[in-house]
Amino acid sequence: MSVESISDSAGTGPGGARRENLRRLLAPRHIAVYGGRAAAEAVRQCRDIGFAGRLWAVHPRRDSIEGVPCVRSTAELPEAPDAAFVAVPKEATVDVVAELSARGAGGVVCHASGFAEHGAAELQQSLVAAAGEMALVGPNCIGVLNYLDGAALWPDQHGGRRVERGVAVITQSGNIGQNLTMQRRSLPLAQLVTLGNGAVTGVADLVEAMLDDPRITAIGLHLEGIDDVPGLSRAALLALRRRVPVVVLKSGTSELGARANLSHTSSLAGSDVLCDALFRRLGMARVDHLGTFVETLKFLHVHGAVAGWRISSASCSGGEAALVADLAERDGLELPEFPEDTGRRLRALLGDRVSVTNPLDYHTYIWGDRDAQTACFTEFLRAGSDCHLLLVDLPREDRCTDGPWTTTVDAFLAAHSAVGAPGCVVSSLPEGLPEPVGERLLAAGVAPMQGIADCVAAVAASARIGAAQRAVDSAAPPEVPAVPRGEHHQLDEHAGKRALAAYGLSVPEGAVVPASRAPGTAARIGFPVVVKAHSADLAHKSDVGGVRVGLVDERQVRDAVAGMSGLSERFLVERMVDGAVAELIVGVRRDPRFGLALTIGAGGVLVELVRDAVTLLLPVQRAQIRAALAELRIWPLLAGFRGRSADVDAVVAAIAAIADYARDHDRLVELDVNPLLALPRGAVAADVLVRETRSADE
Repeated sequence: MSVESISDSAGTGPGGARRENLRRLLAPRHIAVYGGRAAAEAVRQCRDIGFAGRLWAVHPRRDSIEGVPCVRSTAELPEAPDAAFVAVPKEATVDVVAELSARGAGGVVCHASGFAEHGAAELQQSLVAAAGEMALVGPNCIGVLNYLDGAALWPDQHGGRRVERGVAVITQSGNIGQNLTMQRRSLPLAQLVTLGNGAVTGVADLVEAMLDDPRITAIGLHLEGIDDVPGLSRAALLALRRRVPVVVLKSGTSELGARANLSHTSSLAGSDVLCDALFRRLGMARVDHLGTFVETLKFLHVHGAVAGWRISSASCSGGEAALVADLAERDGLELPEFPEDTGRRLRALLGDRVSVTNPLDYHTYIWGDRDAQTACFTEFLRAGSDCHLLLVDLPREDRCTDGPWTTTVDAFLAAHSAVGAPGCVVSSLPEGLPEPVGERLLAAGVAPMQGIADCVAAVAASARIGAAQRAVDSAAPPEVPAVPRGEHHQLDEHAGKRALAAYGLSVPEGAVVPASRAPGTAARIGFPVVVKAHSADLAHKSDVGGVRVGLVDERQVRDAVAGMSGLSERFLVERMVDGAVAELIVGVRRDPRFGLALTIGAGGVLVELVRDAVTLLLPVQRAQIRAALAELRIWPLLAGFRGRSADVDAVVAAIAAIADYARDHDRLVELDVNPLLALPRGAVAADVLVRETRSADE
């Protein structure tokens, strides 16, 4: 059994007792350690970090651990500890946890491995039962670090230090957690929790607990999977309301993503796509790289969620300016022209040889002149953008001498002190901003950003979170209804179209007839027509030669049905719809964790090759559907290209009808409309696939 699959059984939201116990575990007044070398190291780390509470040790044979006198059992402890670090063999771990729970301890970090991650699901369930109302981090984890209050339930070195405020990180990887403590990027870590198997205390529980601490400025999640969609949704929406940004670095795929399905929608909306859809819905900024994760959290610690997408950039290099421009366009940020007054004052300061544009290459004419640079940066920060970037890489301290570079930083800090606009000092490469300089910038309220690409991505992530925070009143968690039981059954296309037409979806006029009646039916409907082999067993008719299009007379219809006679005895004859501006795919599939997922994308026979699609979790509003359409690469075709445009309102209405049908049919498994023809007037579903469940007696 995987770690993901076992967590659902224990991942309920914390009640009053467990929530209070989690608070005790994260910020303990007293700590008990169990074990040998790992327990001894935890004692040393607590002392090194400045833990001011009481330390107790429990060992059946030792007299002391790192100078802490040992008692022989949990029952002999002076009182119930707020937190315990348990580093004993896996079987003994269950017994110790049960003793701590009976004693009334707050929580425990279970360091031992060998539970569900190694297939020992029953042993892990025993651990869960033993914990009772206690908070429990692990098993199979390194531990918990609290740099705010000075507590280290941690059996190894770490690179962090005490802070008064900072970001919290929850990670499913102990090694990545330890590596994050070693970063040299001036990221103030407030708390770090390595989740391990997450058998009792899950991500949602920890996020909610961290939201109760006003000293935590942002929360970072490193996830390998999502085991509790309702819980994470609840926690993320609470974070939005409290204006605490959440950043996600997700790796790995679940077995759901590898499962083959019949529909095109399933190929486009695998499990990772559904994770993306969930993060977007909940206002959580997803990033793809560990460096971006660190830089985004650092930016959010300093500036929070920015108000918009406009940035200004200044550097003494045209090459750097071009890089910023390219990266900003990629990440959806805007580089507006400077206001007229700002431009005029900058030209007066920089001279005729400098072109005053955004991004600004201010050249080196004022290099090393602190007063001139301060004046320049003051006007730059008054440009009114949502964030202002100064690009500067300091020279190597071991081989070079400084001077003008530090002067440049000094000038920017002086300008920032006078203006107060959101600002960053950005190095081209991470090592271009030494840690002491980063600490100085951080103290002044300027974000020390290391790497242009990561900085631009961080600003974009901040803008996305800001937009979600402004729309929090309309935010809602996805619906995750129970998965219907029964065998999967595919409706024939005509039946699927009739069902969707009842919800307002336009479909071509058509009829199902035997081969002998197909020519006459086509004449009655009106040429040109489309003829399809009619069978609920044919998922993609075009792949097996089951579709003929553009038939203009009865003879062509007769020849077409004769050629498809080996596929079916009955045929769907429909009026052919011409003049489409674009072909779309609109699909819904039901996922056991995420609920109903709506996919909108470029359609047709090459849908998997093109892979131009956006997935949303239901329920959705029409404004969200329109916004999803605008994200597609084919959006210019819909909005208007070379004098032709689609009826976007009709397309939105058609997609909304499909979503309404899906929400009302609890037996639906998946649905494909491919293509949905976007016309100059109207939108028509040319092909439909509907799969649902049926009980054995139906």
